[in-house]
Amino acid sequence: MAGHSQFKNIMYRKGAQDAKRAKVFTKLIRELTTAARSGLPDPNANPRLRAAVNAARVANMPKDTIERAIKRGAGGGDDSNFVEMRYEGYGPGGVAIIVEALTDNRNRTASELRAAFSKHGGSLGESGSVAFMFDRVGRILYAPDAASADAMLDAAIEVGAENVESGPEGHEVTCRPDAFSEVRDGLEAKFGPAREARLAWQPLNTVPVAQDTAETLLKLLDVLEDSDDVQTVSANFEIGADVMARLTA
Repeated sequence: MAGHSQFKNIMYRKGAQDAKRAKVFTKLIRELTTAARSGLPDPNANPRLRAAVNAARVANMPKDTIERAIKRGAGGGDDSNFVEMRYEGYGPGGVAIIVEALTDNRNRTASELRAAFSKHGGSLGESGSVAFMFDRVGRILYAPDAASADAMLDAAIEVGAENVESGPEGHEVTCRPDAFSEVRDGLEAKFGPAREARLAWQPLNTVPVAQDTAETLLKLLDVLEDSDDVQTVSANFEIGADVMARLTA
């Protein structure tokens, strides 16, 4: 199946975001608050909130912090009104990038992202300028010890998934967007909560990048992911093993 693996993409990153605990929590709290505000405050009756709670637990967020975020969203105690926005543009080397954000100030976010793209040899485009290069898919990630590769594949096929990739980093299951809820719920019934479950952008094709381009591109992706407003960053690049070896040497 065409596209990139989320786990493979993670390997291209420097791991900086995971080390910035406060920023990770800020993003998760925004999603918890927004999910609770957009539906019922009960994770069992609100799939988006359930996914947000699972992600917060994976990140080792304290239970009381999770509960406070849900209460703020459900009770309107948070004055911030976060809006979901999607930004599209090109990075160095013609790499297509989609940025999904939760922001309470669209002008600020757009200005910051435009500056980041420009500083790192890219450009922020109009809505729809690169989305046609991606498929919208449901993506469910499980830790490697959640199941064997064969067990995960059998279960995924049974619940209607389209593709499964298993490796040392874990299991990645993808499906059509309209089948996402059924696939996620079916896998969770068998293997428990997923490490991550959400709709994602999967590139139809990837763009190979050389070392000098890769260095600048990775800096841009780090800057984008470092923004409190940014929730996800998707890109259609591919870095060869030889280039990665030189970058990490």
